[in-house]
Amino acid sequence: MKANNLKTEHLRNPVGIDIEKPILSWNCQDGIMQTAYEIEAVSNGRTLWNRKENTDAMCAIFDADLSDRQRVEWRVRLWDENGMAGEWSEKAFFELGILDKSGFHAKWINPELECNPAVHKPASYLRTTFELGEYQTARLYITCHGLYEAYLNGHRVGDFVLAPGSYTYDRRLAYQTYDVTELVKKGSNEIQVILGDGWYRSCAGVDGICNLYGKDVALLCQLEADGYPVCISDETWEASQEGPIRENDMQQGEVYDARREKLTGWHEVGAEEFGYDNLLCANNVPVVERERFAGKIIRTPNGETVVDYGQNLAGYVEFTLQAREGDTIVMTHGETLDENGNFTMENFQERSRHREGGINQRVVYICREGFNHYKARFTIWGFRYAKIETDIDLTDASFTAIAVYSDMEDVGKFECSDANINQLVKNCIWSMKSNFCDVPTDCPTRERAAWTGDMGVFIDAGLYMHDCYPIVRKWLAECRVSQYQSGEVAIIAPRVNEMSRMQQMLSGSVGWGDASIIVPYMLYKRYGDRRILEENYDMMKRWYGFLEGRAQKKGNILEAEHPLANYVIDMGVDFGEWCEPDVKADLRDIMGHPQYKVATAYFAHSGQMLAEIAEILGRASDAEYYREVSEKAAQAFYLTATDHGKICSERQAEYVRAIAFGLLDEEEKKEAADDLNRMIIERDYHLNTGFLSTPMLCGVLAQYGYLDTAYRLLLQDTMPGWVYAVKKGATTIWERWDGMSEEGKIKDSLNHYSYGAVCGWLFGGVCGIRIENGEICICPQPYPMLQYANASYHSPLGEVKSGWRYEGDILKYEFTIPANTIARVMLPDGRKFTLKAGVHCFD
Repeated sequence: MKANNLKTEHLRNPVGIDIEKPILSWNCQDGIMQTAYEIEAVSNGRTLWNRKENTDAMCAIFDADLSDRQRVEWRVRLWDENGMAGEWSEKAFFELGILDKSGFHAKWINPELECNPAVHKPASYLRTTFELGEYQTARLYITCHGLYEAYLNGHRVGDFVLAPGSYTYDRRLAYQTYDVTELVKKGSNEIQVILGDGWYRSCAGVDGICNLYGKDVALLCQLEADGYPVCISDETWEASQEGPIRENDMQQGEVYDARREKLTGWHEVGAEEFGYDNLLCANNVPVVERERFAGKIIRTPNGETVVDYGQNLAGYVEFTLQAREGDTIVMTHGETLDENGNFTMENFQERSRHREGGINQRVVYICREGFNHYKARFTIWGFRYAKIETDIDLTDASFTAIAVYSDMEDVGKFECSDANINQLVKNCIWSMKSNFCDVPTDCPTRERAAWTGDMGVFIDAGLYMHDCYPIVRKWLAECRVSQYQSGEVAIIAPRVNEMSRMQQMLSGSVGWGDASIIVPYMLYKRYGDRRILEENYDMMKRWYGFLEGRAQKKGNILEAEHPLANYVIDMGVDFGEWCEPDVKADLRDIMGHPQYKVATAYFAHSGQMLAEIAEILGRASDAEYYREVSEKAAQAFYLTATDHGKICSERQAEYVRAIAFGLLDEEEKKEAADDLNRMIIERDYHLNTGFLSTPMLCGVLAQYGYLDTAYRLLLQDTMPGWVYAVKKGATTIWERWDGMSEEGKIKDSLNHYSYGAVCGWLFGGVCGIRIENGEICICPQPYPMLQYANASYHSPLGEVKSGWRYEGDILKYEFTIPANTIARVMLPDGRKFTLKAGVHCFD
């Protein structure tokens, strides 16, 4: 009887956090019901904290006083329902970073003697030496403007790639803390750091704007032994731009000259006064290299040499080959082949907008004599294919694609009898991996932007697949610092383009800005950590205040004197449902055309959530206020968007939204669901919902008894339908339903997780696993179009499994409930059970 899965702030043994009252959590094993826990925490050889509580809660707030750099080891033991104490768990630990900014003694140093902001530049190499006496522990605190790789005595420090990550650098910049005890030695040591351009000054966004946060690259690092600085970045360092990385850019790629691997041209560095005010600890998982895919060389119909890695992903490449000095190989990376089977990148190009005429995703490698080995450093692309241009004999060459994403734990698995649905789930997982590189982005090619709306529609599904809590929490902090004074939440955070009046107008769009409420709300419901609500409450209130201001601007939907006139949003700019099949989605089309039905529905829905959040946080007057506003907004929606409770529209989204947001009474919902079902059948079981409502579509149908239609939609293999892309060979989720036409013509991004949000229904509907407010509920929705379905979810409460299978006329169920929990189970035939930990089978 021992606790496992010990975490601090949702992280395993984090080094360098700045949360002074962290939450410690664990799971129970062996089917016990926990009645008490005891935590013992030790620091510097003495017991710092000992806490025993009679509770079944599998978490505790560590409230002992902590100081800079302090390392705490902790363990927990549990008491079961019989009052028996179990064994102590294995030890976990956490370590604080530099909390007091006066603890920084390093200087910001600039390695470039001159900088031409109009051209791509070589990487900078920096180095120094230092002496070290007797020591017990050593830590490296480091960050930069740009990206860094650090080496101590020739050994790579850590496995974080693309460090320090993606930030709103003028407001927030994380430094990393590395335990380098084993990398330094008594006596003379050398530290070397390579700096690249990174998100800081690479081409960014669809416009390809460079130098968005600054024109410099700069390094800040401080190496300490036993808490005392022994090496800091200052003017004693030297730098060179004469190394092999001749150009580096996150979008455009790298130029690498292997003949220059022996560094020359060392010169002095300059000190800069950038200060420490924006520094913080990441409190996040690192970005790391994960899966590797061996490339297969193919010849396309037009005679080009192309490498196929078999999987669309975000990452970079590694290759080895034999060559003569001066030989060159050029590799250009794209997601797909065109309708003729030839390499293309045109699906994600907006060449007229991009400052450099398009996104290159290219490596230019100049060989040295003999054996050559290359792996990208300061770039990341979305790709499955690479076009090769070279005269080198590639007979013995080896090409590998490396997936690069945040080090999220895999927590969900789904399998059913239909291979296409299994592939759909894999595609969704891969699109999530491809777009969770320190922040959740929309695509890894064209925009590479952390859109609010995408996360708002995907968060439920994403939490079933990966433990993405730390990444999303970090991204919400970027949203907070990017919020406008007037309350709009920037549609992209961190920013990847220059701010403009148009950007601010679009940032007022409902569905997108509402993610500032939806996402923290969903995280709280799943994890039960109210701090995510506290951290973002001010942002939520300011956003909702902006919506109230929009509602008070008078359009022409209701007369100004009408008592509900201030609760209809019929002025301003909204994306609306967005990307509906058969509806042109263009920014020019939404300007001057208020989407009052969508906007007023979200005004009511977000108010409902905000009232509940205020109640949870003990803000009773706020809760009462937002509840009243929400109720009046719902009345305004009912008055202006329905005919006495009846939806009259050819767009399925109108029905889905009204039902899912609770804007109709129960009888009206049933009628709307019936109309929705009929419309889908009339379209031969095709949807016409768009970006905002598609994630809710199957769930709404199933809730009101239309399982046949929900399953037919899920299995639809013609456009628009999820299986259509699978049948076309997709290995990720497409941005649009028609990402590839029947004839094979390609358009837009092929790696966009948003429409993969249906996978949330596979876990939470088909297999019925739902975790909310610390409770497990299993309500499976089986249907004979699948012979079986199984899901497992490593939830915050432990691993939950739910599966069902048809054996002739008999439907069999199997559920696994984790230790220290009780699950409520409701079967389609109306039977209800309360299940304790263990494996349970039913017919």
